Amino acid sequence: MSKLKAEVIKFSKKLNITNLSALRSGNISARAKEKGVDGFYITPSGRKYSSLKTKDIVFVSLKGVFDKKKGKPSSEWRFHQDIYVNKKEAKAIVHAHSTCATAISTHQKNIPAFHYMVAVAGGEDIKCSKYATFGTKNLSRNIIKALKGRSACLIANHGQVAFGDDIVKAFELAQEIENICHQYINALRIGIPKILSKKEMKIVLGKFKNYKRG
Repeated sequence: MSKLKAEVIKFSKKLNITNLSALRSGNISARAKEKGVDGFYITPSGRKYSSLKTKDIVFVSLKGVFDKKKGKPSSEWRFHQDIYVNKKEAKAIVHAHSTCATAISTHQKNIPAFHYMVAVAGGEDIKCSKYATFGTKNLSRNIIKALKGRSACLIANHGQVAFGDDIVKAFELAQEIENICHQYINALRIGIPKILSKKEMKIVLGKFKNYKRG
């Protein structure tokens, strides 16, 4: 599993390198199994990504159990746990405080279908979860609700979260979400953008599913 831990570290550093999240903000995890126990590897709490070693990556079980002697997991481990429990297809999770996604999240509004690419998150819009204090069970519940039928969402006054089949896909989705948010902010500078119809988005979502299968 050291290879998987190394991948978590690699993409944690990419959060900084790509400016998806600065310094210690955001976190990354990957579904894993240790000693027959299902769980996930996650970045530790309060550590700069540039200094991470494989021994620093924390294993948390799907029941929320971890060995405190081996380090403290990210303060957001609870919503990672709940995503893995509720989304069997989730193999990796990227949480970022990316600039544009965070800016939009402060308005606590969903991103409508101003562009067909909002479908990349799995629906006709990108949901924004209700606000709750970071690291709490309430925040976790709100995120799970916003992720219904979706693989990414905004987190009110906080940032964004995305999951995928592996860390590469989860990271790319987080980048897509940030790009969409950047485009939406620019669109709003001109005025209120025209929103694509539900009928059109249904077609787009169908094409996306076929595209992913291919």
